[in-house]
Amino acid sequence: MDPTTPTVEDPAPNANNGMSRDEFRQYGKETVDYIVDYLENIQKRRVVPAIEPGYLKDLIPSEAPNAPESFESVMEDFEKLIMPGITHWQHPRFHAYFPAGNSFPSIIADMLSDAIGCVGFSWAACPAMTELELIMLDWFGKMIGLPAEFLPLTENGKGGGVIQSSASECNFVTLLAARFEIMKELRQRFPFVEEGLLLSKLIAYCSKEAHSSVEKACMIGMVKLRILETDSKFRLRGETLRNAIQEDRNLGLIPFFVSTTLGTTSCCSFDVLSEIGPICKENELWLHVDAAYSGSAFICPEFRPLMNGIEYAMSFNTNPNKWLLINFDCSTMWVRDRFKLTQALVVDPLYLQHSWMDKSIDYRHWGIPLSRRFRSLKLWFVIRMYGIDGLQKYIREHVRLAKKMEAMLRGDAKFEIVNEVIMGLVCFRMKGDDETNQTLLTRLNASGRIHMVPASLGDRFVIRFCVCAENATDKDIEVAYEIISQAAQHVLHDSVKAVIAEEDEEAVALEEMVADLNIQETPDKGLARQNSADAVGQRLERQLSKEEILAQKQHESLAKKRSFLVRMVSDPKCYNPKIVRHLNMANHRKMSQDLYRDRTLMQTISHSQRPNRLSQSPGSAGSAFFDDDDDRVVADVQTGLQTPI
Repeated sequence: MDPTTPTVEDPAPNANNGMSRDEFRQYGKETVDYIVDYLENIQKRRVVPAIEPGYLKDLIPSEAPNAPESFESVMEDFEKLIMPGITHWQHPRFHAYFPAGNSFPSIIADMLSDAIGCVGFSWAACPAMTELELIMLDWFGKMIGLPAEFLPLTENGKGGGVIQSSASECNFVTLLAARFEIMKELRQRFPFVEEGLLLSKLIAYCSKEAHSSVEKACMIGMVKLRILETDSKFRLRGETLRNAIQEDRNLGLIPFFVSTTLGTTSCCSFDVLSEIGPICKENELWLHVDAAYSGSAFICPEFRPLMNGIEYAMSFNTNPNKWLLINFDCSTMWVRDRFKLTQALVVDPLYLQHSWMDKSIDYRHWGIPLSRRFRSLKLWFVIRMYGIDGLQKYIREHVRLAKKMEAMLRGDAKFEIVNEVIMGLVCFRMKGDDETNQTLLTRLNASGRIHMVPASLGDRFVIRFCVCAENATDKDIEVAYEIISQAAQHVLHDSVKAVIAEEDEEAVALEEMVADLNIQETPDKGLARQNSADAVGQRLERQLSKEEILAQKQHESLAKKRSFLVRMVSDPKCYNPKIVRHLNMANHRKMSQDLYRDRTLMQTISHSQRPNRLSQSPGSAGSAFFDDDDDRVVADVQTGLQTPI
């Protein structure tokens, strides 16, 4: 070795005060053990945390540390501070929303992706990442039975697939592609009309059960959205769409985009593509199909008839990170014509160009973000390590368990089933009013033993029960049913008790006061009467004080025991904001009746308090207060196009 050549020594362990290679080996193994122990014993934890917003602020220092801290102290704080605020989505009694995909092969793939640390916005930035994504979209598209026109490796095909971060992003980029396509056509037909005016005429469609991300996409895309009614099974039908299109064209609007759903969030209903598709083709509308939850189930041939009509679609998406054991994020999307998607999103600065652009795909043109994670790696790991057979078995088991819960609830006279149970979601409610069901759900979630969220179907508050845990068992379903049934029994008992208390509370209070003040007769009756009056005053004082104390204790107890999360998920308006508009028609009608009553009352009062309107000048103070010719009308039902706020 040349003595003049400088030597490069290995850096000292932990030279950067982070973690050395040897420490990473040690702590990495310890972390894997922690993960396995956590998932193995997760049933011992509360499903939802018993905390309030802001709980963490006072537990963590207000400033970041200057000196490095040990891994042990960080992990200790993780268990002590972070875990108490975690909602455990992998808990066997987590039945809210939809499954959050999770499996050991997916976790390992994410570890490898994080270690590689690539940012694959183009083929040149990471060739393997781009090419594996192409192959995985081809594999998965074939697994769920998509037409060949959508698959990226179809010879001479225009179709293609991409992995986005979420179904919300899929809905948004497909709407942008459809908007770009129609605007290009309109600019050619009306070259002298301002673009803003053309844009203001565009209108999209979805059903009232569509995901709220469709509404958000239209809001950001600055186009009108008409939300359509569904049938008795909560499905969008072709005739409803056809009528809406005709009405809007008569109003001078330009229909251009239809978002349908296979497996709606509220109740897992399926829009009828076989009816909607031909109407979209006839009217040259972009048909998008959102199958975020249920799409993974199409790997089972028995569920594919639900996709009938998919041949009319321009785009399709599903989320393996929901029901295919892939950890978030991984939302797969296919388009029939990839050029119509990329032309709407392409921005090509010089520093991102490379010499292979004419022979490769650059996924930076397929979505909103430039930077992209190596998401296809976990899809590859999971598909290979479970196999199609293993994934089909997993899906079918979840469906069987959902059917089991449906049968148990149907067999209980306290409950009714509200949806058609096709996949892993059961929508049920107690027989009674909405307030009773809200009380039931709040009681269940506050217990920490189970977690569910509500929806509103047919103007009724319902509770969603979704089979979520990968290894869910019959026992898990039976335990969940027992928890629900017992809570319902308590709600019924408490409601009966509350009615009796409300009716008799005055009589009971009077009897108690008489008993307390039952003073024996004495020769000095005046003194007895005085003592009686004093006792009444003391009794009233004690009663008021006691009520105040109880109210204060109740307030403190609620603050401590009922978390914000529990209250939030028991309110359907928090779960889906559209419910405010679409599912409160009864309240709207009642408000209209109240307003009409108040208006009539005001007319009566004004007539009795002022001279006849004809004897006054138009500008007098009396006529300014209220005018009999007031022609304001309150509608019996909500009307008009529903556009984003």
